[in-house]
Formats: sequence, structure tokens, C-alpha cells
Amino acid sequence: MTIQTRSHVRANGPRSYSTSKYATYVFLFVCLGYFLLPLLWLFIASTKTNAGLFNSFGFWFAKDFNLAQNLKDVFTYQNSAFVGWMKNTFVYDTTAAVGSSLIYALSGYAFAQYRFAGRNLLFGIVLASVFVPGTVFAVPLYLLISKTGLSGSLLAVILPALVSPFGVYLMRIYAEQAIPQDLIDAARMDGAGEFRIFATIAFRLLMPGYVTVLLFAFVGAWNNYFLPLLVLSRSEVYPVTVGLAYWNSLAGQLSAVQILYPLVITGSVIGTLPVMFLFIFLQRFWENGLAFGSIK
Repeated sequence: MTIQTRSHVRANGPRSYSTSKYATYVFLFVCLGYFLLPLLWLFIASTKTNAGLFNSFGFWFAKDFNLAQNLKDVFTYQNSAFVGWMKNTFVYDTTAAVGSSLIYALSGYAFAQYRFAGRNLLFGIVLASVFVPGTVFAVPLYLLISKTGLSGSLLAVILPALVSPFGVYLMRIYAEQAIPQDLIDAARMDGAGEFRIFATIAFRLLMPGYVTVLLFAFVGAWNNYFLPLLVLSRSEVYPVTVGLAYWNSLAGQLSAVQILYPLVITGSVIGTLPVMFLFIFLQRFWENGLAFGSIK
């Protein structure tokens, strides 16, 4: 009886494993389709005319392949307003992402390495702030920015994006795991100052975590819509998110400019490309972080 049971288990083992493997593949393909279908629709829609958007199947190309004309119209409509919006977005996002991620790295390193009065209380406040939606701060930030006279400028969008409690929390957790205390103590015994230790030793060890928060900050700044909508009043300083929404509102209000619908869709495709390229370019740093985590 025992021998038969073991042979029965051996016979059914590979089949059970194969079924589980195929179920996993099906689940992953469903998830992949869920995330890629909106992008597929967006790309297909960017090749259509205004009439093709409403008179053809959404997930297939129309008879008139209009991508080249749509791209030309996006970059030339309203005296190349889209080009200015993309420039504003790059300036805003690059400044906000690099500046905020550096602040996160410094703050997380300080919380992880130093013991000071009120450390746990301050980090508790940071941790509690993670659960507060960002839109809650939009109106108070608008009132504060209007009082300082920065309303209408790119600084009104950059400065609030420099601080995020989630980035501080993430870098503190990563710094505790990535930086050996013995290495820091050895550097101090050799006479290195605290800033030199951070710049030449700690920051290199924090690089995978830094790239992670950099990507989070860049994507968050790139997708930021509500705050720029509140603090910016001139279309010349709009980021691409608010600019495309402005075109979309014009297309919905005036039937004479419904041509803007293809331009909004094509502009959205262009707007997603920098984020995709950034993820691909920085992927190797994420892989290093995963390898680091696997041996901890």
C-alpha cells in the first residue's frame, strides 16, 4: 500500500506542477493584457482622424492611417503650444525628481544612522503622513503659494513636489538594510567627515533605492495635474497634463474644434514615452536592488 501511494504521488506530481504552472501563466497574461490594453487602444486611436475615432472599432485601425498628420498637428497647433508644455514638464519634473530624491536620501540616511531627540516621534509623523491623500494638501498649498506671490510660476509646482513622506520612509528602510554600520564606523575612525561618508560611501550603497524613489518622484511629478491646475493661470506655463486637459475641454465645448480629440490622444501617447524610456534606462539599477534584497 505504501509503495503504491508513493508511486501514485510521483505519477501525479508533474501533472499537478504543470497545471499550477499553466494557471500562473494564464494569470500573468491576464494581468499583462489588463495593463497593456489601454496603451494599445491609445496608440491605435492616435492613428485615426476625428471621424475615425467615432466610426471605427476601438481596437483596430481605421481606413485612413492619420498618425503622421496627427503628430504634425500636435507640434504645430496654437503656435506649437504642446512643445512649450513638454519643455515646462521636463524642467518641472527633472528639478522636482532630482531634488526630492536627494532630500529623501539624506532624510532616510539620517533617520537610519543617527540617534537624536524626537527621532521616533518625527518618523512617526512621517509614517502617518504617508496615509494622507495628496489632494488634501492642494487647497492649503494653493493658499500658501498665493500668499508668497509664487502663483503662476513653475516654482509653485516644483517646491511642493520636493517633499513626500513616502520617499523618506522608503529610503530610511532601505538605508537600514543597505549600509553596514561597521563600514560607517571604520570611515569615521579614518577621519572622514559625515558629509564625506554620505557622499562617497553611503550614497553609492543607496543607489538602487535612490533610483527607485527617483522614478516614483518623476512619475508622480509627470502625472501631477490637480496642483498645477490650481496654481497656474497662463497656458504658457502649463505642464503637458494640464495642457492636454485644456485642449480636451475646448474640444468638448466647441464643435468647431473637435479636431482636437485626435491631438489630445496623440499628445497623450507622446507624453507616456519619456516615462517608459526612463524605466527602461534605469532598469539595471532596479535589478541590482533586487539582487541585493535576495541575499538579505
